[in-house]
Amino acid sequence: MYAVILTGGKQLRVEEGNVVRVEKLTAEVGDTITFDQVAAIGDESGLAVGAPFVDGATVTAKVLANGKGKKIRVFTYKPKCGQKRAMGHRQPFTQIRIESISK
Repeated sequence: MYAVILTGGKQLRVEEGNVVRVEKLTAEVGDTITFDQVAAIGDESGLAVGAPFVDGATVTAKVLANGKGKKIRVFTYKPKCGQKRAMGHRQPFTQIRIESISK
């Protein structure tokens, strides 16, 4: 069984036991979180697509870690005036393990 959940402005296809990184959530390591915005659920009997969400469907996950991604470098430059600026960014994330999917 798999589900398509909405979190952090993105859609993720998840199955039970998957370990995925999502945009940072306000949860501590070891907490259990529930996603109720489930766009679709599929199994061997077929696919249930919500409009916009499947009624009564939930996905339960456990928080494994909070962290930051790899650093990216951003460089802005304006010609003829000598203006240069270098910046870095590390996107925060939450790593979760999908525990259960229920219809």
